[in-house]
This record gives sequence, C-alpha cells and structure tokens, in this order.
Amino acid sequence: MTATIEETAPPRLSLPALQLGPLTVDTPVVLAPMAGITNTAFRRLCREYGGGLYVSEMVTSRALVERSRESMRIISHDADEKVRSVQLYGVEPVTVGHAVRMLVEENHADHIDLNFGCPVPKVTKKGGGAALPWKLDLFTSIVQTAVREASRGDIPLTIKMRKGIDEDHLTFLEAGRIARDAGVAAVALHGRTASQFYSGKADWHAIAELREALPDIPVLGNGDIWSAEDAMRMVSETGVDGVVVGRGCQGRPWLFGDLMAAFEGRNERHRPNLGEVAASVYRHAELLVDTFGEELKAMRDIRKHMAWYFKGYVVGGDLRAKLAMVSSLAELRELLDQLDPQGPYPGADAEGPRGRAGSPKQAVVPQGWLEQRTLNADHQADIAAAELDVSGG
Repeated sequence: MTATIEETAPPRLSLPALQLGPLTVDTPVVLAPMAGITNTAFRRLCREYGGGLYVSEMVTSRALVERSRESMRIISHDADEKVRSVQLYGVEPVTVGHAVRMLVEENHADHIDLNFGCPVPKVTKKGGGAALPWKLDLFTSIVQTAVREASRGDIPLTIKMRKGIDEDHLTFLEAGRIARDAGVAAVALHGRTASQFYSGKADWHAIAELREALPDIPVLGNGDIWSAEDAMRMVSETGVDGVVVGRGCQGRPWLFGDLMAAFEGRNERHRPNLGEVAASVYRHAELLVDTFGEELKAMRDIRKHMAWYFKGYVVGGDLRAKLAMVSSLAELRELLDQLDPQGPYPGADAEGPRGRAGSPKQAVVPQGWLEQRTLNADHQADIAAAELDVSGG
C-alpha cells in the first residue's frame, strides 16, 4: 500500500544509527512489546513501512523453559526479520538464566530485552514487573545472570523499565546504573511509575535525567510518542539515543515510515485516506491468518484493532459495529468496500492517545515490600508467584 504523503515542517534534527553491541539499528526506533499486538503479523506490517527494531510480544522465562506451545509461538519470527528480538519477563535469576541460555544456544534471538516495567496489579502485588527493581539484590542478580548467558552468544541484552513504583519510591537511576555496570547494551525508560499505569503525561525530565546519569551506554525514551514530531521533540529535550513506541502505533503501522523519514532528516509524512487505511486493515488481517493458521482466530484478533485504525475517520456507527464483529476475510472485504475510499485523512483526530490509559492509583505491592531494599524469605515466596503471562510497561 502506498500511503498519501504530505509535506510538513522540516524536522529539527536527525539521529545516527543505534548501536546495540554488535547490532546496528539504522533507524533508532524500537517497537515496544505489546501483548496480543506485536505478533509476527503486526511486526511485518510495521516493517513494510519503515526501519527500526521490532520486538516480539513478551514471553515469561518459566513458560519458555517449559516450552509451552504459546511461548514457542511468541518467539517465532519471519525468515526475513533481520533482527529477531525477544522480550523476556522473569522474576527468578536461575530461571531467567535458563531462558536466556535457551534463546542463545538454540538460535532463537539476535537481541533480548528484559521487562521490568509491567504495572499490572496482579504482577506488582507479588513483587514482579515495575515493583521488582525496588529489591536491589534481586534486580542485580537477574540482570547479571541474563547478561552473562547472553554474552555466550554475543547477543546484546537490554532492559526496559519504569521510573519506579510511585513518586515516593523511584528506582530508575539506581536500576540504570546497576544494569550499566552489569554490561547491558542499552536501557529504555518509560517515563511513568507503576501507580500511573498509562495515565497522565510521561515524565520526559526523568528520561533526560537517566540519559545524563548514563553517558556511556545508549538510553532510549518511551512514553507519549504519538507522531514523528513527538519523537524529534523527545530526542531534542532529553538527548536520548532512540525512542520506544508503544500505543502510538496501534492502528497506525505507517508511523514507522514517518519516524524513519524524520530520523533521516526528511519531511515526508503518511496521511492515508480511508481507502488506504482499509487496504492496511485487510493486509493486517491476511497476515494474521498466516500467523495463526486459522481464519476465525485471526478475525477475532483483528477486531480489537478496528477502533484504532479508524480513529477520527468518518465511518458510520453501524459499520463500525459490524467491523468489530467480523468473522471472515470475505465478510471483512465486503464491509471495507462500503467505506468511501476517498474519505480524507482527519488530521489530529486520527493521532494522539489510543487504547486504555487506566487511572492513577496506589500501586499494589506485597506487604512490607517497601520497608527494605533487599529480599527476605516472605518476599521470596511472593516473587515466586509473580511470573504471569502478562505484558506491559
């Protein structure tokens, strides 16, 4: 699909390639892992528009070591994915080490990322996700073990984290320094705490603070990047070496084309009309059929993308409802053909926040978790139950 291109104000700067150990990422943009979103189908669709590093859905270390069917699907990549990137979540050093060793020895990945940013209460209440870096000994052991195992295959290992549990319990600076000293290839920071979930504004000042604290490794910024201009502004304001894009690309895979152009110093931007959006939706659905090998399962998956794709566009309520219940490719084709192919790009109404932001609330952590920075026996039992198939960050 060739999207409509319009001229915009020239970007203020360009950025060199992102270096992650032996890997060179020409466009310093990373697709954030999102559960149920960043499967092989969506990654391919994004890659067709632009360059960057496209990370798989998060997989838990325990499930991977146990070789569950779903975990093996998650770490699968298309044959032409130049960099096979896997995000791993784990709470126990030995299991994380085994999972990394498996990825390396069996040649499943060219890059591994560790998730320390999940804000979901059922994870943090056991001490996992964004709550884990509070326990410095546990965090250090996990990162050191993972880096050691990844280095056996010269695989760069990075981490993604949040600012901390809440504004009174920040962890990002200490965690960043520990990760740097352990030998990670880069650190990515989502400028929110666990208690914020995805609400409010991302704190780019914290991202700049981390960049200044870690001058000797790449630092990536994540949070509130809805356009190429946002990415340029983050780089200008924080000095980061690249950006991580999550919700901003939901229903907008062409955002990666905009980002590639911006980082190359070009001012082209995709402004697809309704016909071009429809073509992308159908292409996405076809790729999902290839990914799952089952048409109905693919159609169930594409349903959640409809509101994101058509955000701001003139699409009747009845047609939107039918698209959200589509059950076959033939039905999808028939519904998409009812759209006005010349329906114009709605400008800012098509951009901006999408998905559920949640609301700020007190982060749920194990009883007594915040009283000390090291793990005790009670919390060891909590953390053992924290490894769930939940993504986020």
